[in-house]
This record gives sequence, C-alpha cells and structure tokens, in this order.
Amino acid sequence: MRSFPEGFLWGAATAAYQVEGAAQEDGRGASIWDTFSHTPGKTDNGDSGDVACDMYHRYPSDIALMQGLGLKGYRLSISWSRLFPNGDDVREERGFAFYDDLINKLLAQGITPYITLYHWDLPQALEDKGGWQSRETIAAFGRYAAAVAEHFGDRVKHFAPINEPWCVAWLGHGLGVHAPGISDRAIAFKVAHHTVLAHATAVNAMRAVRSDLKIGPVLNQANYPADDPSDPVQSHASAILDAVQNRWWMDAIFYGKYPQILIDEYGSEFLDAILPGDMELAQTKNDWLGINYYFDTRVGPSDAANPIQFDNSALLGLAIDSTPRGPLTDMGWPITPEGLTQMLVRWHQEFGDRLPQIFITENGVAYPDGPDANGDIQDQRRISFLEQHLNAILNAIAQGVDMGGYFQWSLMDNFEWSLGYQKRFGIIHVDYESQKRTLKESAHWYSRVIERNGL
Repeated sequence: MRSFPEGFLWGAATAAYQVEGAAQEDGRGASIWDTFSHTPGKTDNGDSGDVACDMYHRYPSDIALMQGLGLKGYRLSISWSRLFPNGDDVREERGFAFYDDLINKLLAQGITPYITLYHWDLPQALEDKGGWQSRETIAAFGRYAAAVAEHFGDRVKHFAPINEPWCVAWLGHGLGVHAPGISDRAIAFKVAHHTVLAHATAVNAMRAVRSDLKIGPVLNQANYPADDPSDPVQSHASAILDAVQNRWWMDAIFYGKYPQILIDEYGSEFLDAILPGDMELAQTKNDWLGINYYFDTRVGPSDAANPIQFDNSALLGLAIDSTPRGPLTDMGWPITPEGLTQMLVRWHQEFGDRLPQIFITENGVAYPDGPDANGDIQDQRRISFLEQHLNAILNAIAQGVDMGGYFQWSLMDNFEWSLGYQKRFGIIHVDYESQKRTLKESAHWYSRVIERNGL
C-alpha cells in the first residue's frame, strides 16, 4: 500500500450555482450566470442552474451522504448574490441563515468546510456597473469578503477568495464561452489583473476582521509540452500559454510582477491597467495554495482548420495545434497524470520554503456512466483516473512536495456551465428528473481510500 501523510485531508468539492438551485428563492439576486444561461444559445439545451441538484433544499441528506463516505472536508462556494442580492451592502439574512445551517451541519458531522467566496457567479447588478473590468467590483469584493469573515469566521477557518481566475478572465472575457460572454483579449488581460488585486484585497479584508483564518488562492493549472521543443514556434507558444495560465498568478503572488514575455508581447493591451501600488498589493501572504488540475495541453504544429474548444491559443495569436491524443474523457480531454507530478515538483523546486502547503482543490473526470440493470453504476474509468492522479500526488510527495489534502471534483453530477447537464463529473449520480442520488462505484472506492489513507 502507498500511504498519504498523517492528517492528509480527504474531501470533495462543488460550487453554488452548479448544485444549489433555488435561483429565485429567499431573496437571492440574479448573477451573471443566471443572465448568461437564460440567453438563447449560450448553454447546451438552454440548460441553467435554476434547479440544478436542488441542494438548497436537500443539503441535510447530502451531508449525510458525505458523512457516510467518510469525507473529512467539503469545498463549497457561497453565492454572493444570496448574501448581497445586488453586490452592495444590503444584506439578505435568509441567505446568511442558509449557509449558517449548512456549515453547522457539516461541522456536526466532523466535516471541515473550505469556502470559496467567488466561483464565477458575480451579482448581475455589479456586472451592470462594469463587472470585473471595474475597480469598483474589487472594492465591493473586499467588503463582501469582510462580511463573510465576520459572520462565518467563528466556525469556518479555511477560505479561497476566487476559484480559477484564469477561467474568470479568459473563458468569461476572452473567449466569451462563460458568463458574462465577452470576447476581447485586452479585456481578458485587464480582468486577469483585477482578479489578482481582488484576491489580495479580500485576503487583507478578511484578516483585518479575524487573524486566525487560513486563506489561499485556487488556481487551475496545466503544462503545455511542445511536440518538438527545438521548434521555435512551438517552444514560444508553450512559453506564452504557460505564462498566461500559470505564471501570471504565481509570479504576481510570489514576485509582485507579471511574466516579462507577456509584457513584451501584449503589454500595450494591459500595462495601463496596472496602477502604482498594485503589484506590491499582489504579494499578499497566503497560508496555502490550491491547485485545480485536470489535464495538460500539447503544443503541436499549426492546424488552424481544427480549433479546439476552450483553447485560447488562437486568441493569443499563436498558430499551433493542441488536438489531444490518446484516450479522451467525456469532455474530450486527454489523461495526463504525470503532468500533475511535474507541476507540483516545479513549484516546490522554484519557490522552496516560500511555497505554502499545497492542496489539490479540484481533480476529477467526466464520464457518462449511469445505472445498469441492477441499479449499480460501474464507473471503472473514473476509478482508474482518480487512482492515477492520487499516485501522481504521492510521487510528488516522495520528491519533497508538502501536500495538505485532496478534493475530488465533484461530489455529485451537476450543472457543467455552458455544457449544461450533459457532462457528469460526480462520484454520486444525480437523476435530474427525480433528484435521486446514487453512489457510483467510484464513491465506494474513494471511501475506502479515505478509510486507509492510501492506495
């Protein structure tokens, strides 16, 4: 058996708009994802998070499922517009009461909540005033963060301000495939800068309220290996894509600067957004680092006739082909567990003692497996995927990386953003008609991993 360190935290993750439903209940305000998903053509099937997994009404039984699996941690996000419907200072106490009860029930079952303040659902009222393009949103986010710390910080100690800021900037404002649906490279860079500032602003605001909180960024990361590293076009594209997705936030947090290669190539599009004091603010100390890892993206010779979904290389002016090879998941993604080891070891070697403890805050896979004739869900491919990636983490630990825990994505099948309900990432199957939950074989497997703290 390969064992994980003592005290390693085993959890699963969800996000508010993907699971809660109850979109118009108890005073919740509209978010950009309500607007986006109700705009014709923006999501598969016209699906929305109006009902989702109805967790808003079913969370006590869902927590019982978590407890039965032996989960020690649950990573969830708060719906900003459930607490502050318009993103201003006007509170909705029913929203606070919902999360109070959810948190209290988790703690009663011995499950530690890890709370994300922002998982992509900006109050629409703030979007109407400029959204993440506006520094007013950064200030509003700081006030929201302080209110969360003040109200929940007596019980919740672990927070992440923003989930996957790369997606906020590039999927939401560059490619336009996520809310608010803007397609503009210069705006994406500007929003990326504002997420750096918003993270630091939230960290400082929360620490001003409570000094005992543990706060860290959650970044989606990937390697961009070139088919032929000796080819200058491929190696250049690899460096650009790595800088845009990985180095932008890592360099800002640890060095207080942005990658020089991006300043050289695109600086005219974003340098005017950087004001005096911004990069000093960016270097706010973090207590932990969350990494969401799904797959690496290969960089090959140009094949402009076949653009890849959610790939921003063309938007960046890079003439490459990133068509994945080998067996693919239901998302069309390759399976590259060795890349997770490489990423973890890379940061460990570069930042050394400056690097805080790392948590894998998301890792999982979409496969369409449903109940068989006996009602069982044999999702062996998911078990294989998870096992390969847990072994990748163990390989990184063996090379000195300090790992604190692992949150599987996702606890249950849910609303997969612009792809609607077609993609199933859960270890718990959800029948969206009846809302019946069924543990997949991967859930039973994961429970055994947790019980023995190893593979």
